[in-house]
Amino acid sequence: MDVVKMVQANDPLKAFLDGVSIEVMPRTLAKIDDMKPLMAPGSRVYIAHIEGTEFADMLDAAKRLSADGFEVMPHFPSRLIADRATLEDRIKRYAGEAGVSSALVLGGATAKPAGEYASSMQILETGLFEKHGFTRLHVAGHPEGNPDIDRDGGTAEVDAALLWKQDYARQTGTEMAIATQFAFDAKPVIAWAERLAAMGIALPIHVGVAGPAKLQTLIKYAVACGVGPSLSVLQKRAKDLTKLLKPFTPTEVASALAAHKAEHPESLIEKLHVFPLGGIQNSADWIGEKSA
Repeated sequence: MDVVKMVQANDPLKAFLDGVSIEVMPRTLAKIDDMKPLMAPGSRVYIAHIEGTEFADMLDAAKRLSADGFEVMPHFPSRLIADRATLEDRIKRYAGEAGVSSALVLGGATAKPAGEYASSMQILETGLFEKHGFTRLHVAGHPEGNPDIDRDGGTAEVDAALLWKQDYARQTGTEMAIATQFAFDAKPVIAWAERLAAMGIALPIHVGVAGPAKLQTLIKYAVACGVGPSLSVLQKRAKDLTKLLKPFTPTEVASALAAHKAEHPESLIEKLHVFPLGGIQNSADWIGEKSA
């Protein structure tokens, strides 16, 4: 048995945390004096672009993280991009000024598009990412469904979109993975990954989990982001007064995912992605503790 397999057998979570990524916003990053002690060199750091965030702040965050040696992955929310000229300007500036060659391409949380793009597929098919040297593009995954896309409660639209994106990746030679919304229960995620594999999806899945935070904070974010069945994990915990005041950590869900991956190495589930809803420092501390 080689060293990697020994680690997986003895501590699946530690092995699963190899290559873990984290997400920041420009305003939360600004509260951290130095990211380098918090994450392993070369770690992937997503920069969330939410409505109201100035692009200049996004670009400054990308420059800082790139200079610190991280792989920077800014969000490109299609519904917040006015037109092709704006899209190309952002791609060019990320590449030219911050050395970025990776991005998370998604629809975005707003219901009404700000301009001509309503979906991630529309900005992918412009060809602008390949034109300006982007080699890795991640796309959004929804293990618990997305009622904004499939309004009938099904999965037909999101399934078709993933198949389209996989074809795009193959045709362009783009490295692609699916980055999911955060979940609190491994079972729906595992079932979803198995269903995708059965329908011909081969893209690796980077599963989102919420970093340590107060239970009330997580419930608020979960409701706002439309987290489905796994929300019951938080609701059950909230009924236990002995646990109500203790920070919730992703150890249980992450360990279950890690154990599944160790037992099923062929699974599409590949890595963990942390949303630091309780603060970047708290999430980095958890990653460090479980990786040690």
